[in-house]
Amino acid sequence: MPNVLLRPLREADATRTYYGLTAVSAFAFALCFTLNLVFQYRVIGLDPFQMVLVGTVLEATTFLFEVPTGVVADLVSRRLSVIIGFLLTGLAFVVEGGIATFAAALLGNVVWGIGYTFVSGALQAWITDEVGPEHVSPVFTRGVQVDLVASLVGILGAGALGLVALRVPVIVSGVAFVALAVALLLVMPERSFEPTPRGDRETFAHLRAQFLAGLRVARRRPVVRALLVVSLLAGLASEVFDRLWRVRLIESFSLPDLAGGDEALAFTAIALVGTVVSLGASLASSRWLPRRIVEQHPAIPVAAGTALEVMAVAGVAVLGSLWLVLGCVWLRGASQAFTGPIEDAWLNRHLDPATRATVLSMNGQADAIGQVAGGPPLGALASRTSIPVALLVASVVQAPAVAALLSVRNVPPRPSDEPLEAVRQE
Repeated sequence: MPNVLLRPLREADATRTYYGLTAVSAFAFALCFTLNLVFQYRVIGLDPFQMVLVGTVLEATTFLFEVPTGVVADLVSRRLSVIIGFLLTGLAFVVEGGIATFAAALLGNVVWGIGYTFVSGALQAWITDEVGPEHVSPVFTRGVQVDLVASLVGILGAGALGLVALRVPVIVSGVAFVALAVALLLVMPERSFEPTPRGDRETFAHLRAQFLAGLRVARRRPVVRALLVVSLLAGLASEVFDRLWRVRLIESFSLPDLAGGDEALAFTAIALVGTVVSLGASLASSRWLPRRIVEQHPAIPVAAGTALEVMAVAGVAVLGSLWLVLGCVWLRGASQAFTGPIEDAWLNRHLDPATRATVLSMNGQADAIGQVAGGPPLGALASRTSIPVALLVASVVQAPAVAALLSVRNVPPRPSDEPLEAVRQE
């Protein structure tokens, strides 16, 4: 194997490299996805079922390849795993944007899904190794800030490039990822990597053991069980909304009042407003909501936010005003930003350190399974009937999550059967 694959020609500072790759990748993702679904609908000509199927293929790919691609990060090099991931991501976007067919969209999302799994986990593990676990927290915090700023720039860039052609921001995003992979190959350091011991490596047997351990925790703790159900229901409903709300706007409304009716600028403006509104909701959740509510009665704000999310999806389905529908789109994003931190903290308070990572992983898998299971049927329903019908059914599917959350509103902040040692370690 050529030495350059494992060692750069000139090592850069790890922290600066992390900030740099975070900025470029966030910019490139925003550049691609601000208008990607409009591109799929307008240029490729996908129908609602095909659009949802493309997203389902992506979710299924990431689910299946998470373990196999993790072998590279565990045994060979986390640096190499990240570089491969960004390279595949870039090639995927170039293929989808350049060829612009349904087959290319499917292939591109398979390749991107594989690329995502190469980066997932490996990037966080790499920077933690390089700077040390005791110093990595402020690096992650600054990384989130860098990601946000770069994403806003990417959204604006998508709007400008989209005026040329809707495929252009997708292709430019792919080129940016390929360039990032080449740059990392030349400068990304890896001084502290040690192969993961055999017993600690992720395998399918390990995942099975994790899954069973998580089920045992869920059976014993009602809050954990309820939140897993909430994640599953959210996944069942989310794929069709995420893929089709833009098509709903395009098919049902004209956009004369947004950027002169140009779709690229209109959806760029919609994305910018949504980002700002969601940031405000996140601040309201973390800074302005009384701490006593978050710690002692988290079910109330989470259930309220989930109810607003359900109503927002239904509103996008049935309302006849462009601005009311846009308000519902922004309300859904704000509801998720508001409830997310509260739900995460609530779930973590009901987990032992020994099984925390396992159950958190299961929570994410429940959402992914829901998307894979719910996406195609609702996409097919949208094609056979209409997008509003599919969205309305999605809101009905998610509605029981509110009841599940309220059913555990009186459970104490810590379960009575949690070991004292676990409480001391939190």
